[in-house]
Amino acid sequence: MPSYVAFLRAVNVGGRNVKMADLRAALTDAGFTDVATHIQSGNVRVRTSLRSPQRVAASIRESLTAAAGFDIPAIVRTPAELTALVGTVDAIPALLPGEGRRYVAFADGPVGEAAQATLEGWSTPGERALVLGSDIMAELTVGFHKTTLTNARIERITGRITTWRDLKVLRQVTDLWGGSTS
Repeated sequence: MPSYVAFLRAVNVGGRNVKMADLRAALTDAGFTDVATHIQSGNVRVRTSLRSPQRVAASIRESLTAAAGFDIPAIVRTPAELTALVGTVDAIPALLPGEGRRYVAFADGPVGEAAQATLEGWSTPGERALVLGSDIMAELTVGFHKTTLTNARIERITGRITTWRDLKVLRQVTDLWGGSTS
């Protein structure tokens, strides 16, 4: 059975709390197998007979929304896609001088050309972005909580649901699940 990695949006922030044990139980009850989570921010690996990341995302969202009582969008990638993404990000030279920290915003579909131009033209000091298909790499020399390139702004620009992960967390997830059979 294929493996998928889901990145849940806005879980365990702003009063939208879900215990990872409850999340795993809800997904198991929904028919997913080999359900695993990594840290409290909503990184989930599942196995399923579903063959489309979009169908997996919809099923996860439906199951978790019903269990939690609030909407929990899921953005799904295959383990191979995550491994390739980390390799791509690692190969990109620094976008900013000095010590920058990298993040990836996963989008629920491809980023359009106009949104790509806006994001890649972002000129706020200490903030740069690069679109990689359905993902946006952000490099910041300002603190994450001080950036003007917020998830809400990226969603407005792209018209997509997005969720951020620090590259360090993405590496951990990829190390754990990037080799999973897909």
